[in-house]
Amino acid sequence: MGRLDDYESYDALGLAELVAKKQVSPSDLLDTAVSRVEKLNPELNAVVIPMYTEARKSIEAGLPKGPFSGVPFLLKDLHAFYTGTRTTFGSRIFEDFVPDHDSELVTRYRKAGLVIFGKSASPEFGLTTSTESRIFGQTRNPWKITHTSGGSSGGASSAVAAGMLPAANASDGGGSIRIPASCCGLFGLKPSRGRNPFGPDAGEGWSGMSSVHAVTRSVRDSAALLDVISAPELGAPYCAPPQKRPYLKEAATEPRRLRIALITESFNGAETHADCKSAAENAARLCEELGHDVEAASLQIDSETLGTATRAIIASNLRASLDARAEELGRELREDDVETLTYAMAQSVDQTTGADYARSVRVIHAVGRQVSNFLVDYDLILTPTMATPPLELGRLSLSHPQIFEMIADLNKTVGYTSLFNASGHPAMSVPLAWNAENLPIGVQFAGRFGDEATLFQLAAQLETVQPWFERTPRA
Repeated sequence: MGRLDDYESYDALGLAELVAKKQVSPSDLLDTAVSRVEKLNPELNAVVIPMYTEARKSIEAGLPKGPFSGVPFLLKDLHAFYTGTRTTFGSRIFEDFVPDHDSELVTRYRKAGLVIFGKSASPEFGLTTSTESRIFGQTRNPWKITHTSGGSSGGASSAVAAGMLPAANASDGGGSIRIPASCCGLFGLKPSRGRNPFGPDAGEGWSGMSSVHAVTRSVRDSAALLDVISAPELGAPYCAPPQKRPYLKEAATEPRRLRIALITESFNGAETHADCKSAAENAARLCEELGHDVEAASLQIDSETLGTATRAIIASNLRASLDARAEELGRELREDDVETLTYAMAQSVDQTTGADYARSVRVIHAVGRQVSNFLVDYDLILTPTMATPPLELGRLSLSHPQIFEMIADLNKTVGYTSLFNASGHPAMSVPLAWNAENLPIGVQFAGRFGDEATLFQLAAQLETVQPWFERTPRA
């Protein structure tokens, strides 16, 4: 049958339907995806580890009859292990690391019939919100190649926005699904803490602050992908409250009248750009037009205490990973093994005690209770996704020569997102705005713990009345 000429007009479920009806074959879709990567990737640098041979072998072996059977898919080059294929974590110290097993997440993707044909770029250990690294270089935004596609799932967002594929794996420890979605005009939902698996190599990410899922062009793809990966995992230390019914059904359900809190002051004190504030305010008006109740509100967070706690947790986890890798290599960690800010963060743990770490975990748990108490009076919180439009490449690099300048910019990107990583609540970025430079500006909604259903219902409603699927960098 050959390549699919109108490939980009389908979401992942749409492509799967074509396969199920035998209108195209999985090999046709793979050939189409590969041709797009080969055409677009030299400029964008989104796909850093091609897995074309592995993909063809999986098709030849026979694909499971899952909801995404035959659909091309990318893994993020961070934590998602695929047997016999490199996982570098975006770092030269893991350049030759090849796992001998699949992550549980990957096992579930493969059972759903997804054809994994490559790995997308991530900054080193997912530590910044722009996808650029010493090992692979800069990943560019299809909307404006001088600007970041976001991070740490910026390879995924660049690939999906460019039309290489309709959906890709992503993860989020401080905004790393929602920020790339915002930068690239995509839908990105971070699930509740404990919703998705981290096994068999870990029970959680960053003490529960990190979640795994995807960036997508359609809401229903995100919902269906969450359906295939979100069952409780054997041996996990905890799991999120069970869903009442499939998320795909939730995305097809009209939401009830919702009470929404509008917040346009960042939780970490970073000043909010006018474009981002305007995007949130316009989204609030749209929600009101749809019959929801929106009111301006304030959620006061002790940002200094929370920032200290999250840094201690992330740095401690980073140091543990680096020490373990150095031990595997039979030597001490060297400064040139990793990037400038990575090394500084790892070394900062020398000043952190075990009691400091325990106090930090207590802080994020207390913040979770604070956000939950706030959401007793509201169904959702509405904010800008970021306090800034997408920034120029280089400003958020982990090898930036001026660390304090870089951190100031980093705070602008995570000022609204990272709170919900600490609290564990589900949150999504919805592509509802573009600025005068035609750069996407996402709008964030956060919901009650365990309530992804309401988020999917509202997202689908917004997608219907203000559709974004046809709006692409090439349109």
